[in-house]
Amino acid sequence: MQDYLHVTMNDADIGRLSSLGLAHIGDCVYELLTRGRLVSGGLTTARNLHSHTVALVRASAQYAAAQVILPVLTEAEQDVFRRARNTKVHGVPKAASKAEYAYATALEALIGWLYLKGQYERINALYDLIVQAQPELPNK
Repeated sequence: MQDYLHVTMNDADIGRLSSLGLAHIGDCVYELLTRGRLVSGGLTTARNLHSHTVALVRASAQYAAAQVILPVLTEAEQDVFRRARNTKVHGVPKAASKAEYAYATALEALIGWLYLKGQYERINALYDLIVQAQPELPNK
């Protein structure tokens, strides 16, 4: 049976994906990390879970998260991040600046790249830095 939860790809196959393809899977992984954080942090109502998730995964929050992890990225991670940040996108959400959206896309692409390489510990280490830098969550 195929393991769709822990999809891994070799470097050649990952290299054939566009930055936006990496961001596509990375967006999902980042949101799953955030949802897991909120549920394990004690938020229990659907309304609180949803509103906090949206606040933490929007482009402006991901821009701030990217700033936190940039200093600790390896050279290969920086290359993935830079390539994705410079990708031409055809639209930017109204609530985000072009820079915020570019950095959010780059963060998602990096997370997607790490995920497809099976580097779950590295994803958790980077996400932990992001969590440590974020203010405490509001009351449950």
